[in-house]
Amino acid sequence: MDIVAALRSVPEFKELDESHLQWLANKGSIVHAKDGEYLFRMGDTIDSMRILFQGELDIYRDQAGNRRYLGTVEQGEITGVLPYSRMKAAMADGIISGDAIMYSLDRQYFPELLRDHSPLAEILVHIMTDRVRDFTQLQQQDDKMMALGKLSAGLAHELNNPSAAIVRSAHELKRHLANLPEKFKRVIKIQATDDIVDQVNHFVFSRLAANNGYNHPALSLTEKNEKEEVLIEWLENNGLEDVYEMAELFVEFGITTQDLDSLNTILRPQDRVAVLNWVVQTFTTERLVNEIEEASKRINVLVTSVKSYTHMDRAPEKERTDISTGIRNTLTMLNHKIRKNQVKVVENIPADLPHACIYISSMNQVWTNLIDNALDALEGRPDPVLEIKAEKDREFLLVHIIDNGPGIPEDIQDKIFDSFFTTKPVGKGTGLGLEVVRQIVLQHAGRVTVKSKPGYTDFSVCIPIEARNRKEVTK
Repeated sequence: MDIVAALRSVPEFKELDESHLQWLANKGSIVHAKDGEYLFRMGDTIDSMRILFQGELDIYRDQAGNRRYLGTVEQGEITGVLPYSRMKAAMADGIISGDAIMYSLDRQYFPELLRDHSPLAEILVHIMTDRVRDFTQLQQQDDKMMALGKLSAGLAHELNNPSAAIVRSAHELKRHLANLPEKFKRVIKIQATDDIVDQVNHFVFSRLAANNGYNHPALSLTEKNEKEEVLIEWLENNGLEDVYEMAELFVEFGITTQDLDSLNTILRPQDRVAVLNWVVQTFTTERLVNEIEEASKRINVLVTSVKSYTHMDRAPEKERTDISTGIRNTLTMLNHKIRKNQVKVVENIPADLPHACIYISSMNQVWTNLIDNALDALEGRPDPVLEIKAEKDREFLLVHIIDNGPGIPEDIQDKIFDSFFTTKPVGKGTGLGLEVVRQIVLQHAGRVTVKSKPGYTDFSVCIPIEARNRKEVTK
């Protein structure tokens, strides 16, 4: 084929002088590939620039266990390594679609290209710049989606338990409040004086008040079983049915057989069952209502934390705030991960810590990335500990996120804040989390540093208490 003519068809090369195209034709080669063939796989060395003359190249990447389509290199487009590019290995899989014909130029010729063919070099550098910009935007979007996914997964996990508790308690409440005909008949046949009614009321509501509505006594399983067995015997001897749940409930509210004997002395024998059933129903209602209230509070705390975490009802302006609120909201968001990894969280944040003037939502991203990274490092570690401490250092606030994980190797500590650098497995990290942290902290005229060795990693965030411009950052 006429390689020069084919190169001329590339949109970026239309205005190039013939000598540059001829040089490309002389130095490069033509490569053929079959439909469905892998041109490269994730991690393969990339050492040439390629231009598609026929066919297409589909790009895929495995991320979080899923195969994701990233885009297609079409006929006439330039791909592969380019001059000044630091690309060493493929960051995705490239699969040929349709039998392909492509031009290939080995990177060994780049120095000559840059020295003798500057118009061509200018075009290729421009293409590389556009590609880096597009790829960065894609990775940033991926990072945001991964963060949103973690937040959503955490919320779903945290909301599942209280919501299930509400449904379960509401169902039980409906069952216990049902007035069965036989029970109702017994209730309306009760004959009692005002004094008896007052004594029964005192018996019930004094227990409720003493237990603050509903509390489990601090009993061992053996002690609890022993008390239940004594109550079961008393209840059966006094004509009660379905006594096992009743005995368990009485133990939870601290009712003893002596209490029941006292109640028995003021009731007619024929009223005993009806009154005790009413007492059980009252205690059960109180317990279930408290369970629903507690579960609802947990949901409310989560929703409030999400709202505060995202600061969704505020304009993106710096505000004076207590940074401990954002840190604790972040811990709430990541609580499922803390429990999963059985991490002990130690907070050393003084109550009198000065409030800083910050972009609240942005700084919450900083806490999320750093704490989430620490929790990842602690996965599978014995006795994992996450320590968060803060202090005032002159006109700055200094926050430390410390974990006792494996540490960061010394030879890569100066690279961890670079874009796309990650030590996590493929599909688990984009390499943008710490770059986002660095950019946000710089936006606050602060700095972020790391000290690490096996068993100890400390990410330190230093931000000024008063609002500053980025240029005022203290060295």
